[in-house]
Amino acid sequence: MASVYKKFSNSSASKDASKVISSSQKKQRVLILSSRGVTSRHRHLIKDLEVLLPHSKKDSKLDTKKQLDILNELAELNNCNNVLFFEARKHEDLYMWASRAPSGPSIKFHVQNVHTMSELKLTGNCLKGSRPLLSFDSTFDDGEHYQLIRALFEQIFSVPIGARKSKPFFDHVMSFSIIDDRIWIRNYQIAEKDPETGVDTSVKNEMGLVEIGPRFVLNVIRIFEGSFVGRTLYENANFHTPTAIRSASRKEKSVKYASRAISKQEYNAKIQTHKLPEDELKKVFE
Repeated sequence: MASVYKKFSNSSASKDASKVISSSQKKQRVLILSSRGVTSRHRHLIKDLEVLLPHSKKDSKLDTKKQLDILNELAELNNCNNVLFFEARKHEDLYMWASRAPSGPSIKFHVQNVHTMSELKLTGNCLKGSRPLLSFDSTFDDGEHYQLIRALFEQIFSVPIGARKSKPFFDHVMSFSIIDDRIWIRNYQIAEKDPETGVDTSVKNEMGLVEIGPRFVLNVIRIFEGSFVGRTLYENANFHTPTAIRSASRKEKSVKYASRAISKQEYNAKIQTHKLPEDELKKVFE
C-alpha cells in the first residue's frame, strides 16, 4: 500500500512540475513597437514579424527616443517579458532593440537589406499562427556574444506551446546565419511536395524548403547588461554608422569634383601659356 501511495505521489508531483513548466512557457510574450518616423517598408517588416510571432503583442508608436527604459514599464503593463523595439533615424535608417525585460540583457542591431513578404512574392507559404523551427548557424557557438544573441533569439522567436493564436505544430523554419559578421535571417516553408512536379515526398522522408520571407540582415552594435540600460558587455568595433558612411561617400565625391576643377584650371592656364601667334595674313581680304 505504501508503494502504491509513493508511486501516486511521485506521479502527481511530476504532473505538477509539468504544469509549472508549461505555465512558465506560456508566459513568454513579446512586445513589438516602433518609434515615429518609420518608412512604409519598415512598417511592413514589423507587420510580417507580428504574423510570424503569434505570442507577440503590438503597442502604439513610442514618442521618445532617449528614455528607452520606459519600454520596461510598457512591457510590464502588457504582461510581456520580451521586447522588440524598432527605432527609426532620419526616416531611412532602422535599428532594432531586442531585450529581456525587465532585468536584461538587451542588444542593439542595425537592420539592413530589408525585403518584406509582399515585396518578394515568393512561392512559400505557411499557416498563420504555426510555430517555427529555429535553425542557428554553427558560428553561434564560437563567440560568447553570439551565444548570448542565440539565447535571446530563442526566447523571442520560439513560439511556446499553447500560446494564444498559435497552432500546435511546425510548418516553417526560421534560419539565423552569420556571414561577414552579420546575422542573416530567412523564413522557409517545410514543403512535403516537390515544387516542380507536385509529387508527395513525405513518404520518402525527403522534405524540402521553400522561402516565404521576409528577409533582413542584422548588424550587432552593442550588448547591454540591463534592459535598455546598464554597462556595455560587448561593442562591435567594426560598426560604422550609416551617417558616417554617407558622409565619407560625399567627401569622396567632393574630392573627385575638386580634382576635376583643378585639372580644368590647369588646362586653361596651359592654353594661355601656349597661345598661338597672331597670323599676319589674317586681314588681307578684308
